[in-house]
Amino acid sequence: MVDRLERLTDLVLVLLRDERPKPLREIAAEVPGYPAEGEARRQAFERDKRTLRDGGVEVTALPIEGREQVGYLIRPEDFYLPDLDLAPDEQAALNLAVAGVHLGDPSGRDALWRLGLPASAGVQPFADLTALPALPVLYDAVRRRAAVTFEYRGDPRHVAPALLRFRGGWWYLVGFDLEKQASRTFRVDRMDGPPTVGEPGSAVVPDDFDPSAALPEEPWRMGEEVAVPVDVLVDAGLAPLVVAEVGESTVHDRRPDGAVVVRLEVTNVARLRSWVLELGEHAEVLGPDDVRADMVSWLEATAATPVVR
Repeated sequence: MVDRLERLTDLVLVLLRDERPKPLREIAAEVPGYPAEGEARRQAFERDKRTLRDGGVEVTALPIEGREQVGYLIRPEDFYLPDLDLAPDEQAALNLAVAGVHLGDPSGRDALWRLGLPASAGVQPFADLTALPALPVLYDAVRRRAAVTFEYRGDPRHVAPALLRFRGGWWYLVGFDLEKQASRTFRVDRMDGPPTVGEPGSAVVPDDFDPSAALPEEPWRMGEEVAVPVDVLVDAGLAPLVVAEVGESTVHDRRPDGAVVVRLEVTNVARLRSWVLELGEHAEVLGPDDVRADMVSWLEATAATPVVR
């Protein structure tokens, strides 16, 4: 009996070696451990292909001449990491980034090892980001241009993923909703369960789709709630800074004392609340009434929460 890990290793070597598609009959003759010719051998090979693809090894099927008509190979460009040709200062920056930001697993340090770079030592991390189970699945889907299906706030979504970004303490997926035919932004931690990834190349988006434009800079616009105009009063001390941040076009009223009222189009009330709280006593939500009430109730609940020392 041949250990399955040994068989998978041999399979990778055979599919890489000649850079030509090989029929299953030829593969089984070179890779020990497959059953005799028949459906059992086909099923074992299909399981091995899925295992390799789940591990990031792309097995490509191509038409060939002959009885089996389909051959398999692993393209070198899909398997080998190209030389990044990093300058010494770029290597140092990469080391610092991996050492300073931890993602909850050793993947960054393992990547340095694979690149042949020394792992950083003695550097204290300055950020520890949550490693979400959906992230590697989504990264792989973006890389393969594969559509993903997932539950989001109880609704099924079928999306062509285009971009993953970490902003304001949260991971966001930017993509094109294939059912709604519109660009959408999703917070990864709000996905219900891991996404399901489709076939490579199934993520088809319109030619004019710009994922960078679909992820707004303003945190209160990172959501799918119905857009509502919210008035925020900012006192004279911070008014110039806030206007510079949100734009002169948002100024709804200027007060004689130098304070301003900015009107913001909000699709994410929770993120607006975080932004207002960062301004402290210098800002106040004026309306509409339901958004102001949400802010007041949140502050009251927070004030009532006992502090554990």
